[in-house]
Amino acid sequence: MGDARPRVSRRIARRSTVAALLAGVLIAGAPAAAAPPDARVPAIGYLANEPTPDSLPVLRAGLRERAWIDGQSVEIWPRYAQGKPELYAPHADELARLNVAVIVAVGVPAIEAARRATKTIPIVMVSPDDPAAAGLTGDPAAARSNLTGLTTFVPELSARRLELLRQVVPGAARVAALWNPASGSAAVDLKATQAAAQAQHVEIVAFEVRGDSDVREVFVKIREQRVQGVIVLADALTLARREPIATAASRNRLPSVFALRDFVDAGGLISYGAVWTDVFRQAAGLVDRILRGARPADLPVARASRFELVVNLRTARAIPLPIPLPLLRRADRVIQ
Repeated sequence: MGDARPRVSRRIARRSTVAALLAGVLIAGAPAAAAPPDARVPAIGYLANEPTPDSLPVLRAGLRERAWIDGQSVEIWPRYAQGKPELYAPHADELARLNVAVIVAVGVPAIEAARRATKTIPIVMVSPDDPAAAGLTGDPAAARSNLTGLTTFVPELSARRLELLRQVVPGAARVAALWNPASGSAAVDLKATQAAAQAQHVEIVAFEVRGDSDVREVFVKIREQRVQGVIVLADALTLARREPIATAASRNRLPSVFALRDFVDAGGLISYGAVWTDVFRQAAGLVDRILRGARPADLPVARASRFELVVNLRTARAIPLPIPLPLLRRADRVIQ
């Protein structure tokens, strides 16, 4: 008889190969069980509510332009709450346990979860909220902070949004403002909107939306007040509920103006606010600098500096409402 050892070795090798393939399939299907990052390849944690085409793909492209190629020179690990706020904390804790090189956190719930999970891993935030009003910046320990990033919150734009609403509803004198009272930045935005309204001789009627609010019922109350339009103040809550808000405004035939394009993509009428793709390209630049040794405390939080006007003609026809031609000509994007 020949030596059986070669056949045994071949069987062991085949079993090892099959086991390795099965392990790869299991890991791919269960991101929560990711392996610790390769020390030679930095890992980036990405924490957000949901995937959108203007966010992670743009961040990934911005990093690629700086020689950080996902899957080669860097690994990006996305984690999404998918409308379940209770998932932010375990996702952030997992990324901290895995000791990623940096966490990109989108929105206040994600940012707060990341800050609770780690005091040492750099955090690059992207937020529609005012970071100071949300309690994210401005503390005495700023010099030791592991947080930097960008905000799309620019209160000076509140007057511009009211002007846009009055362009599509000439003579509008009574306007609803939908806001989340739990959001510090929404409170700042509401005051700015009220000040702009006073200067334009418009009455603002504020309506609250909370986590457990029925958006349809809120809009019934708005309609009862005989307002001529609605301005929706952006924060993490209203952004997460943009589809029911935009739908309710359209069904009640209320012209609506928003701070972010996401609302108009969901069926809102007009938005005027930051260009998200530009914001995530800037976020990629911050991640690049941190990966090359910069301290977050040395990178001041920046505000968005490029803005876009988006008009949804499909919604305008549904209301129905004619959009002035000069406004359409100024629009950066028109949804037909």
